[in-house]
Amino acid sequence: MAKPRLRIIPLGGVGEIGKSMTLYEYRGDMVIVDAGAKFPGEDLRGVDLIIPDVRYVKERLSKLRAILLTHGHEDHIGGIPFLLSELRPIAPIPVYGSELAVAYARTKVEELGNPKLADFQVVKPHTRYRLGHNFEAEFIPVTHSIPGSYAIALKTPLGWVVHTGDYKFDPTPPLGPTTDQERLRAIGREGVLVLLSDAVRVERPGHTPSEAVVSETLNRIIGSARGRVILTTFASNITRLDQAIRAAHRHGRKVAISGRSMEQSTRVAMELGYLRPPDGVIVPLEVATALPRKQSMILTTGSQGEATAALARIAVGDHPHIKLAEGDTVIFSATPIPGNEETVSQTIDQLFRQGVRVIYPEIEPTVHVSGHASRDELKLMLRLVRPRFCVPIHGEYRHLALYRELAGELGYPPERVLIPELGSILSFGREDARREGTVDTGPILVDFVTSQQAILRRRDEIATSGVIIATFVIDRETGGLIAGPEVSAQGLNGQISDEVLEKVTDEFRRFLEKRQKGGFSHGYLVSRTKNVLGRQLYRRAKTRPLILPIISEL
Repeated sequence: MAKPRLRIIPLGGVGEIGKSMTLYEYRGDMVIVDAGAKFPGEDLRGVDLIIPDVRYVKERLSKLRAILLTHGHEDHIGGIPFLLSELRPIAPIPVYGSELAVAYARTKVEELGNPKLADFQVVKPHTRYRLGHNFEAEFIPVTHSIPGSYAIALKTPLGWVVHTGDYKFDPTPPLGPTTDQERLRAIGREGVLVLLSDAVRVERPGHTPSEAVVSETLNRIIGSARGRVILTTFASNITRLDQAIRAAHRHGRKVAISGRSMEQSTRVAMELGYLRPPDGVIVPLEVATALPRKQSMILTTGSQGEATAALARIAVGDHPHIKLAEGDTVIFSATPIPGNEETVSQTIDQLFRQGVRVIYPEIEPTVHVSGHASRDELKLMLRLVRPRFCVPIHGEYRHLALYRELAGELGYPPERVLIPELGSILSFGREDARREGTVDTGPILVDFVTSQQAILRRRDEIATSGVIIATFVIDRETGGLIAGPEVSAQGLNGQISDEVLEKVTDEFRRFLEKRQKGGFSHGYLVSRTKNVLGRQLYRRAKTRPLILPIISEL
């Protein structure tokens, strides 16, 4: 009889940045680590989010014991409400994580109206949690750009498996804690079969700078600003929000929050005590915008050029409450996720057109530092844990390949460093590792039709489920309509009549002709196209097809 083997199957987060999800399976037990989402690139305009496909899990629901969260960033928890909905037959599903990660995940689940699908469990570090007969999980504190970040150590009958999550070794994190090197070293002495390591900064030599340098930079920039300051970062980057609020307070500014996800994030962080702003510094948006410009700062969403974020509307002058003026400063305290570079550049260009000062990492490197380990820190993790096998995760393919070279510098031969692919089955015994084929996987496209309702679409099903294609041409300089729009229906099998399509097209044309001229954000216009057409189609035909805007510039 063949000896049981540990199977590790990445369903997201390898060969890409975002939608992290890894499946661990041993005999009759299965656990999932993380359930992330990612923003669509230029090739998927018209889609709001992308999440992993969990068909393999749905076919083995009786084996699933828990979902474990490393931390509360969108690329690690953004898929939670949709995953739980897919796994509804065995609800409530145990979901383990830090207090902050659980609070963020619970908020997402409640927002979509499914609070009973999860049994949320707040973990304590260095405590063992039994998951079925074959897994025990221990959560080990690590430093990242959000409090409550953990590496997860899984004790299996074949030895420990360490899944680092996102981490770095920062001796002076503003909100703590530091990465627990002693516990990692102790587990390494006990015997680690496999290390799954964050690899996204393997190209960078040395150590990632400490978060402390950002505090100094923000203090200098905000102190020298002549007008209003607008700062954008990831909504869940609690460390950065805390640094920005304290710098604003130091220079006599009140702080307002703009953007739904930013408002939710700060509210939860303050309720749990992770954010403790000085008394009176946080004010409503209408109060901040009424103050003299030198006395206010606004924290907002949009650091990745997201089409629906508050900053996108500010950049095109379409925000109902926030208007830019000469002397204002906009700070990007984030770097673009691979695939978002163009949309971020468009937003920055549009801000420059408004005549404001824009600060971003290319011109002020310490306005943001990464929460991920650089080469020397990746080597330190290997030395602490001393695994028999390594699997790099959380990176594009070049990062994974470079990590294998880095491990080779420490004596690991190529056959002990397995580069994963999405859906690939990595199989481990006590002394050997091999590949055992692949499972069905691929992107699931999330289309929000309202803030509380989403439709999940598989790419290979779109042709049969139907799509609306909206094509028009815009003047690159003025944003004015040159030609179109043409709106056509594909694969809807008579659900939308020609008469309805003609009326929807006419109403959409009127919207395009009356909207504000003077430059535009491509992503923002895509989002508005979806919203306008979606409302009209549902009102007239009671259908919600995927809407694909195709915008050309001349």
